[in-house]
Amino acid sequence: MKRLLWLVVLSALCVPSLCLPMYSQSIFNAPEVTEKSDRMFFPKDTLWGYGQLDLAPPHNEIDPNLCAADARNYGGASAPCSEFARYMLSGVVEARPFGQGQFRRLFLFFEPHFLFGKNVPQALYTWSPDAIGWERAWGGGLYIAKGFEFRVTQHFLFGRLGARNTYLGPADLGPNGPYGRYTTIGVRKTFGIRRW
Repeated sequence: MKRLLWLVVLSALCVPSLCLPMYSQSIFNAPEVTEKSDRMFFPKDTLWGYGQLDLAPPHNEIDPNLCAADARNYGGASAPCSEFARYMLSGVVEARPFGQGQFRRLFLFFEPHFLFGKNVPQALYTWSPDAIGWERAWGGGLYIAKGFEFRVTQHFLFGRLGARNTYLGPADLGPNGPYGRYTTIGVRKTFGIRRW
């Protein structure tokens, strides 16, 4: 399990840094749909994304709503339901597979969030990297104009990983996570240019 954790962490941190020189100009500017690409399919700026590693300090753990907040009442420091995360590895990958024509405005995206840790609020605080599970969303959209995007997003149930993919006692709230499974239709507006 620890090998899998290191593989995921290194992949999330290395892949965006390898892509940065290729896309450094397009990452920080709003997409210009009027630009012509040299290829119809999979132009050089097809992929965009980022990876992020978050650390939650003690007494401020990430709660994916898999265990009841009073899990300490069901075993104290050795409560079986200890799915409060210390680390979150997340990211976004966006693909714009068409470089010319009417379809150049279409895009697909994927947003995974991996949670790691073993904590019970007010009873057990560790720096353990035990895998808890992952939440993910994917979808597609259409760039409209002037920073506006139309987006359709599908959010999935929280998927537990490893030994925690079982019933963890009376404090276990099930796999629904904070929101359960749902689909949204929305509009996003981007603005400004980032500075370093």
